[in-house]
Amino acid sequence: QVQVMESGGGLVQAGGSLRLSCAASGNIFRLVAMGWYRQAPGKQRELVAQINAGGGINYAESVRGRFTIHRDYTLNPVYLQMNSLKPEDTAVYYCNARVYYNDDPVPRPGDYWGQGTQVTVSS
Repeated sequence: QVQVMESGGGLVQAGGSLRLSCAASGNIFRLVAMGWYRQAPGKQRELVAQINAGGGINYAESVRGRFTIHRDYTLNPVYLQMNSLKPEDTAVYYCNARVYYNDDPVPRPGDYWGQGTQVTVSS
């Protein structure tokens, strides 16, 4: 089993900042990528930002230049620094971990999600 835990959501005024944290733990052989997705009421879940083991990063166009996904020395934990927040950034933010988990006879790929953390930006 692999567990993914997020923290750092909350209520902030437009123009403010928040920092989200995510850590994966458990039966992990290797982390492939860690990312943040969000889902607003009545909308589909969308990618916000993702970083892979090689350091490659993708951002949604709507957050480019305002949000930064980063890590310290390894891929785990990963952080999402959100600046210049807008009311349209209001959503539940989910952390995703793409891993190879330990299995017999060989590691297998898996995709795991956290429970989500609410981010609310007031106008």
